[in-house]
Amino acid sequence: MIDIFTIFKIAVKAIWTNKLRSVLTSLGIIIGVAAVIVMLAVGEGAKKKISDQMSSMGSNLLMIRSGSVTSSGARAGHGAKPTLTLNDAYEIERNANHVSQVAASVNGTGQIVYGNQNWSTQVQGTTPSLFYIRSWNVDNGALFTDDDVRQGASVAILGETVVENLFGVVDPIGKNIRINNMPFKVVGVLKSMGQSAFGTDQDDTVIVPVSTASKRLFGSEFPGTVQNIMVQANSTEELADAEEEITILLRQRHNITGKKEDDFIIRNLTQMMESAMEASQTFSLLLAAIASISLLVGGIGIMNIMLVSVTERTREIGIRMAIGAKSWDIRLQFLVEALVLSLTGGLLGIALGISVAVGIKTFAPDFLPVRITIFPMVISFIFSGLVGICFGFFPAYKASTLNPIDALRFE
Repeated sequence: MIDIFTIFKIAVKAIWTNKLRSVLTSLGIIIGVAAVIVMLAVGEGAKKKISDQMSSMGSNLLMIRSGSVTSSGARAGHGAKPTLTLNDAYEIERNANHVSQVAASVNGTGQIVYGNQNWSTQVQGTTPSLFYIRSWNVDNGALFTDDDVRQGASVAILGETVVENLFGVVDPIGKNIRINNMPFKVVGVLKSMGQSAFGTDQDDTVIVPVSTASKRLFGSEFPGTVQNIMVQANSTEELADAEEEITILLRQRHNITGKKEDDFIIRNLTQMMESAMEASQTFSLLLAAIASISLLVGGIGIMNIMLVSVTERTREIGIRMAIGAKSWDIRLQFLVEALVLSLTGGLLGIALGISVAVGIKTFAPDFLPVRITIFPMVISFIFSGLVGICFGFFPAYKASTLNPIDALRFE
């Protein structure tokens, strides 16, 4: 029996003899492995970006929104009619024992004007608690206070994008701007937050006191209402208790009794994050599964070329059998050749995949988030080896079952 080292040397020599054919044969494996690595890197990057985005929103959070209501026999969908008020937020803050921070918000679009410059952006009316919940800090100036909310002060905090487009290099602190033709004084500039996991610019925003926004900017037919209330529980363990006491409190305030449906919805943002992560994981695995089809195509290519090789080397096989080589030796020889082809393709595919992923991370980090991990590389390399063994077995078996006499006569 020939030793494995000799078999490996013969395999490398046979592959090297037909360099171009070997490269073209491995191309399917190279592309397949590279595609799997890039797809999983993009999937991992998206998952990390979602996780970072959710973490930036704060921890132990509950989001309360208006639910469906029935008026004069007509049922309106969720949020069609606002049912939450600023006083609801204050009552939760005062009476809910499992809650540490409460922030009420209203949102809309505003035309911001400074001098002869103007910019259309999102305007958010909220309470100071939101800055603590979201861990937002100012890069310049100061945050507005609870007194500003109570007084309905015309003060505004700008995001970096708004500052760049309206003020350029001018310091905006203390300057007067107009939002939807209403005068406001700039008191602060938020630290840059970059893009969200969904590709939106978090710095393209203006934040004002919720009372000012409700009364002066987004005049509503339902005075005193807010679009949502964000609540931070004392801890993750107290989320369920916080949700229960908020539900009881709001039902009492909204005069909902018995089995009547709540006119509000409470969402656990931790559960939402877990769902988003699961969706991202499923999507990345789907992409990897699609990419792995290239590996199967590459395996078919290896089987095809090995069958051609068996035909071309029929006399060689006959000679080796005539001088004492066993069927197992011949079978192992062709299996090793197929394995070397597929593993070489796997290594080149890993190198190509890393190069593409690094290129995306370097030149388009905001377009496609990328996170390179070792796991896809190991799995891809092992899978490429299994492809070589599986698709190389039939040609190897065919070679080992040749009749030595017929093989020696083959022209």
